[in-house]
Amino acid sequence: MKKHFKEYLLIGIRGWIGSLLIALLIATSFKSAIADWYVVPTGSMKPTIVEGDRVFTNKLAYDLKLPYTTLHIAGWDNPKRGDIVVFNSPADGKRLVKRVVGIPGDRIAMWNNRLFINDEPLKYKFLGEGLLGSAQSSENFGHELYTEYLAGHKHTMMTIPDQPSIRSFSIVTVPEGHYLMMGDNRDNSADSRYFGFVERKQILGRATAVVISLDLDHHYQPRWERFFTKLQ
Repeated sequence: MKKHFKEYLLIGIRGWIGSLLIALLIATSFKSAIADWYVVPTGSMKPTIVEGDRVFTNKLAYDLKLPYTTLHIAGWDNPKRGDIVVFNSPADGKRLVKRVVGIPGDRIAMWNNRLFINDEPLKYKFLGEGLLGSAQSSENFGHELYTEYLAGHKHTMMTIPDQPSIRSFSIVTVPEGHYLMMGDNRDNSADSRYFGFVERKQILGRATAVVISLDLDHHYQPRWERFFTKLQ
């Protein structure tokens, strides 16, 4: 009797473990190939994305990859100028979120934080200083906000004139199969100015919305006004 009970118990445990492993495999495969969220630890994309935002990433925006790899199974689109994307850094493999500024074949230059694409200057509108709000107050001193018009898309970018940064570079041509990435917080972003172009296969998906936002400086209090906000 005890022997049969132990056998049934072992069979039940094996079945439970097998079901759990299958569920974990399905869940992690979904995150790897279909959709995930990215916890933003830095302010390199301010004011669009701030520290503590949980950003939803659509991994089917451009293609379908083999789970747990960067191998493409099928593709139907490519990143466009102005898209916010999540990708693996060519410098150290860390996951980053930045804005696509240059696509393959583009000629890009920058002078004093003003971009030129294919010899045409982008349009900028000065918005003022110190307008980030209390939820983003850690950099409310000495910064300037602008609207940047990029390929028919407009978004807010930030500069910090007193902070050392690469604000100008001469013309570079984006190679085939690569992209040039920059943070919206132009003077406080480690991006393509520092680590170079990003290979297409290293782009994991498009960031489309802030799902949840927690204030890291105030005991992880929810920033309710940022919940479920669309990224531009």
